[in-house]
Amino acid sequence: MRLRVIPGKRTIASLVVGAAAVLLVLLASGSMIAGVGLAVVWVAALIAAAIIDLVATRREWQASAPQLTRILPPAFALGVRKTIHLSISMSGTSRWHCRLYDHVDATLLTEGIPADLMLNGGTQTDFSYQVTPSRRGVVRFAAADVRVHSRWGLWELMERLGDEQQCRVYPDFAQVARYAWLAGDRRLSEIGIKTYQQRGEGTDFKQLAEYRSGDPVRHIDWRATLRFEKLIVREFQSERDQCVLLLIDCGRRMRADDRVGEIGSSHFDQVLNAVMLLSYVALKQGDAVGALTFGTPEGTQHWFAPRKGATALNALMGELYAVQPSPTHSDYLSAARDLLGRFKKRALVVLITNFRDEDSNEFSQAVALLRSKHLVLTASLRERVVRELASQPIEHPSSDNDPPLEIASAHLYEQSRRDALNRMTAHHSLVVDAEPERLGIELTNRYQGLKRAGAI
Repeated sequence: MRLRVIPGKRTIASLVVGAAAVLLVLLASGSMIAGVGLAVVWVAALIAAAIIDLVATRREWQASAPQLTRILPPAFALGVRKTIHLSISMSGTSRWHCRLYDHVDATLLTEGIPADLMLNGGTQTDFSYQVTPSRRGVVRFAAADVRVHSRWGLWELMERLGDEQQCRVYPDFAQVARYAWLAGDRRLSEIGIKTYQQRGEGTDFKQLAEYRSGDPVRHIDWRATLRFEKLIVREFQSERDQCVLLLIDCGRRMRADDRVGEIGSSHFDQVLNAVMLLSYVALKQGDAVGALTFGTPEGTQHWFAPRKGATALNALMGELYAVQPSPTHSDYLSAARDLLGRFKKRALVVLITNFRDEDSNEFSQAVALLRSKHLVLTASLRERVVRELASQPIEHPSSDNDPPLEIASAHLYEQSRRDALNRMTAHHSLVVDAEPERLGIELTNRYQGLKRAGAI
């Protein structure tokens, strides 16, 4: 139950003073009647003053007709600090000393609230504080509470102002803006993405250009050469109008986070960053991009039909921004059947998961099923903490732990995983094995290589 009023500091102080006075009278006179009489008079006077103070303050507050407006950004980005602006307008001429509590979502880290404010009648008071989202999805802002000091200081009124609002938290779109700036191949190379575009390469005609040493003779356009009276060659580009389907594992292994404490460091958050980068590059190449999630409870899968164009990336993130990995097991065969049932045209299927050696049989069957109609590129996340543990020097064990045993276990785990990957790549060579931070770059490089080779 929410209390609308609480005793103020002066009420508590008055009770303490009254009790002390009654105690002094009892000690001085020794008369119980005098002590009780003083206590009754003191309490009656305090109650009367408190009632008058409460009624007068509430009427005056209601007459001031306070209105709170909260201005939220269009969307939040994970781990990016944003400023929330509040404005409280008051009518009348009264002056109010308040303490503001804005009820923000529990996943938002706040700075600057609660805050003490002085509200003047007939004016608008502006206030701002900062929030940092720590989780993707929808965040909610409940109505704010304002603790108002009564006129005589005997009460503090808890008044609720404003409306409930909600906003979306997306992956960090500052990275998408950076990708948009990386308009040229030279800029893409700055973040480690290799470029394969060369004159005369590819399968789709791009343009005519003057012959340069090293250009294939078979690409000379003799008609244009006669017209311009100099050697002209045809330039080609990688084939466009292809489709890239992202099959994203949302099972329990994707909940890993080997950088605990950092916002947006979980493996699944890093997967979404990789999805943004690969989608941006594929869309820029003229291909369509779609996505399907699996590993979540039945009926909660997300399907984004392949789409092309500049708005496809925003639409894709609008579908995936709130997806969270579940504690359930990922069924690779079921996911493969689901994808084949949804999309019949040949596509590049990028299967993003966290592969383990115990998955070999089921995983191989799922990949074989997908390869019956699609080109399949498997991307597996490699835990950084395993690499760091395996690279440690072996020291003498201490009394509270056993580092040699942990290091040996890391080596054993890494070797068994490597053997399983080697067995899989013997039959399926399109495999990317990368730590989460490098996944986007490695995937994009492999995609560019497949485009270069005309495999898509």
